[in-house]
Amino acid sequence: MIDVRTFESLGGANHGWLDAKHHFSFADYHDPSRVHWGALRVWNDDTIAAGTGFPPHPHADMEIITYVREGAITHQDSLGNKGRTEAGDVQVMSAGTGIRHSEYNLESEATRIFQIWIIPNKRGEGPAWGAKPFPKGDRSGKFVALASGFEGDTDALPIRTDARVLGATIKAGETIEYPLGPGRKAYLVPSTGKVELNGVTVNTRDGAAVQDEAVLTVKAIEDAELVLVDAA
Repeated sequence: MIDVRTFESLGGANHGWLDAKHHFSFADYHDPSRVHWGALRVWNDDTIAAGTGFPPHPHADMEIITYVREGAITHQDSLGNKGRTEAGDVQVMSAGTGIRHSEYNLESEATRIFQIWIIPNKRGEGPAWGAKPFPKGDRSGKFVALASGFEGDTDALPIRTDARVLGATIKAGETIEYPLGPGRKAYLVPSTGKVELNGVTVNTRDGAAVQDEAVLTVKAIEDAELVLVDAA
């Protein structure tokens, strides 16, 4: 089963400095049919104006993955971490027992991110943060784990949940596959480009919620950059 949630159908709000689209219920947007997808709780498509951002605020008991689509985001938190994550790269914050952080676009142009929240396996662990570059050339024609709770994904940023976040870039006409385990759910969003997912068309920034499919076969109709979450 594949349920395509078109970009136009997403909830959201434009705050001027922040233009946010929500794949799942978030803030003032609530849709009882789009609360979560397995352990995947939030997928926000945020455009942050230059010189603005999220001032310090708290989180707890959530795995928060930020995928930078364009520009860069600068993070600072109550643990003393600070970092700048550029387009194509990823940062992960395990909120654990509690953390305060800020995220600012200190660039001269708009920054665009996917912010993905996944429910952790358990509570009560200490907070943590990390970031890592993931060159797009290294994921050309294949899915690469960017953040993962599985021991075998040694090159991915660690998250404390039975899930993985993957990225891929594919050229028009190429096909790639990803095996989806029994009982697993997937959520695919093309950051750019247009693809067919098991024969179903998915346009740029649409979301495709997948279950009961043993293999995901993605064919690029246009050059595409993909982000995929595989969750229990």
